[in-house]
Order: sequence, then C-alpha cells, then structure tokens
Amino acid sequence: MEKIIFFVLVIPIMAYVLYLGGMAIMNGFKSKEANRAQKEQFESETNEISETTSEQTINLSDELSKLNDLKEKGIISQEEFEKAKNKLLNN
Repeated sequence: MEKIIFFVLVIPIMAYVLYLGGMAIMNGFKSKEANRAQKEQFESETNEISETTSEQTINLSDELSKLNDLKEKGIISQEEFEKAKNKLLNN
C-alpha cells in the first residue's frame, strides 16, 4: 500500500517540481540573452552617435580654422567671417 501511495503521489509531484525548476532556469537564460542583446544594441547605437558627433566636431573645427585663416589673410572681412561662423554654429 505504501508503494502505491509513493508511486501515485510522490513521484508525479517530484517530476512536476523538477519541471518547474527547469522552466525557471530556461526562462532565466532567455532573459539574460535578451538583456545581452539589448545592451549590445544600445552600445552600438551609442557608439554610432558618438562617432557622428566627433566627426561633426572635427569638421566644424576644421571649417572654423579655415574661415579664420581666410580672415587673417584678408580674403574675407570680419562681417563675412561672423556670418559664416554663425551659419556653421547654427547648423
């Protein structure tokens, strides 16, 4: 009689508990992988933005130095320099 109770009650309950544990572990792995993918995507977007910003900064400084050289050589006036500088800085 005890063996029947053991096989009918305890073994299915133990199997169910193991099943739940396995599902919890698998869900944890899936969540971890999703978080990793999301983090990598965020980092790649951040890197693209910083690269674009640094390129724009370099281009802006190059343009400003060229304008300054033109002003110092007397090719453009102070007013033209100010207009061009404002146009660069506002874009």
